[in-house]
Amino acid sequence: MRNPLRYRLWYTARQKIVTSVVVAALLITSGWYGIGRLTAPEDRSCAKGVERPQGSDECIGVSGDGYDFGRPKLTEVAAAIARENDTLKPGRYATVALLLPLTSTDEAMQTKMQRELQGAFAEQYRANHLSNEQVPQIRLVLANTGKNNLLWRPAVERLKTMTGAPDNLRAVSGVATSSTQVKSAVKELTAAHIAVVGTTITADDIANGAKGDPFPGLARVSPTNRDEARALAHFGQVKKDKALLVQDTRTGDHYTDTLRAAFTSLVKGTRYQPELFTSRSDPNDEGTTANTFQQITHLICDTDAETVFFAGRHVQLRQFINALGARGCQSRAFTILTGDEGSYLGSDKKLDRGALRRKVTVRYASLAHPDAWAATRKGRATTGGSAADYRAFLDLLATVSRKPAGPIGPTDHQALTDGQVIIAHDAMTLAVQAVRQATPEGKGLPQLADVGEQWPRVKGSLRVSGASGWICLDNHGNPYNKAVPVVELAPEDASQRFVSIAWPEGTPPDEKCLLPSAAP
Repeated sequence: MRNPLRYRLWYTARQKIVTSVVVAALLITSGWYGIGRLTAPEDRSCAKGVERPQGSDECIGVSGDGYDFGRPKLTEVAAAIARENDTLKPGRYATVALLLPLTSTDEAMQTKMQRELQGAFAEQYRANHLSNEQVPQIRLVLANTGKNNLLWRPAVERLKTMTGAPDNLRAVSGVATSSTQVKSAVKELTAAHIAVVGTTITADDIANGAKGDPFPGLARVSPTNRDEARALAHFGQVKKDKALLVQDTRTGDHYTDTLRAAFTSLVKGTRYQPELFTSRSDPNDEGTTANTFQQITHLICDTDAETVFFAGRHVQLRQFINALGARGCQSRAFTILTGDEGSYLGSDKKLDRGALRRKVTVRYASLAHPDAWAATRKGRATTGGSAADYRAFLDLLATVSRKPAGPIGPTDHQALTDGQVIIAHDAMTLAVQAVRQATPEGKGLPQLADVGEQWPRVKGSLRVSGASGWICLDNHGNPYNKAVPVVELAPEDASQRFVSIAWPEGTPPDEKCLLPSAAP
């Protein structure tokens, strides 16, 4: 059979030469392409300023262009931040970064990230549109530290390069978890003279104080664990001989470590040794602590305790509540008191809500609550915050939640009950106030180190009238006698129900909000 291709490609000497040259060229080109694909560096970029570090699939870096870090809950609010940033003119703004574990895989933490961004964006919008043209304007960027903040270093290194033009980074907010990684990040940032405002860090050892300022330029808007415990003690009137402590023995978690120390001092005089459990290194890991809690509840039934102080993270707290709800001594009532990690429970689908109807009362020291200042109309608090300040926040939230500023995701009453949107807004308000107070008259920007030096003057008439209450700072950047809403899980549906405002000092600050000489 005749092969027509042979007569076209391989019949004459000339055809053989041409065909050989073409085939050789194709082989060489294919080889070079294959070698190039094998030897070229892998493209690990996710977005401008964001990439996947070697050995990780998480997108780490800094973005203010609407990138949502692959988290759908952040899409709307990240886009709103980008729209606002696009309106700013170069050279006329200062940048504030939100340093957060934006790619966390924990569902409760993902919701927290969304609400942190919502609160910060609300204040960015107010600062740029509703503050009588004060300068500088504020640009907001998102800095991802990865799951459990384990990749904090590349994010922080990127931020340290942004203090000059065009970014003009002047403060970092967010900083929301009391962990070793966050403590290291704060140490690195403040050593570079970058002001830091913590939102929900409550650990006593991620703070400055009378014994020294290891984090110069750090301020916080949330009470320390010690102040939360003191507020609970003033509120609860706990009988120490009928109280016991359930505590996590895992060390290195600054929230748990300092909460354990605070609660230990509160139950001093109890007849019972602490009941111990050990969580996994990742506090969101369920581990086997549920089995331990089943045993602990048997031992609690053997006591005549009425109040249980719980020093641990929210996953283990949920496991403990579920176990106590299934206890043998169903006829007896128990009250669990814990720190602000209790705020995660309202949205925790694994919580046995039936436990709350079996004589288990769960109360925690919240950082903020939407009903706290509505109660002031009933005379529950005379200073330390106001209903008017909170209503102004609600009006602002309504504005940024709709077009053209929004949408930014859910901001209804239920979305505010964990306090995260409120406290993130107040932290951003403090950062903006410091940036602007540090800006010399006639200048467009403050010097970098001057921003963190504003904290000792945030008091009296220069206090921040936050939606969570007044923020009056001591000389070390810590809130003095900050309002602590006591919240309980409603037995009907585990909704987060406001109970009362408590105060670390026992009573609210006076109307001048000036610290006494005995304060640290």
